[in-house]
Amino acid sequence: MDEATERMGEQLRERIVQLFGRSLAIREVDAGSCNGCEVEVNALTNAVHDIERFGMHIVASPRHADMLLVTGAVTRNMEMPLIRTYRAVPPPKMVVAMGSCAASGGMFAPSYAVIGPVDSILPVDAYIPGCPPRPQAIIQGIMVALDRWEERSR
Repeated sequence: MDEATERMGEQLRERIVQLFGRSLAIREVDAGSCNGCEVEVNALTNAVHDIERFGMHIVASPRHADMLLVTGAVTRNMEMPLIRTYRAVPPPKMVVAMGSCAASGGMFAPSYAVIGPVDSILPVDAYIPGCPPRPQAIIQGIMVALDRWEERSR
């Protein structure tokens, strides 16, 4: 990992400890993506990026999550599961739309099977641009979401 990303990760860890006093639990939800974003989320957990050392954990249950990381344009089949997942996350909660499709519907938006971007269903705290976004952009987007969450919780 390059020095700039390492510094950003250290800043993120300090921010997470300051706000939560513990790790940040993230539930990733694929709302209808092409899986490009999921590959990048998996890259965050590999030995090169290892986001757990920065105080972030991908969790299996939304009941254990502080943040939803949503990828893909929301399809009709995923609308209700996404809403149920959001409701299962205990408050206060954050939602991050990851990738072009989650932010705008992307190239899938004009389809009959797609409802639209994540913010047409859920309140979004931060958007991570890219198709797919690089791991550094994901870390930066999570930092933005933490800043907005802190402002909202004052």
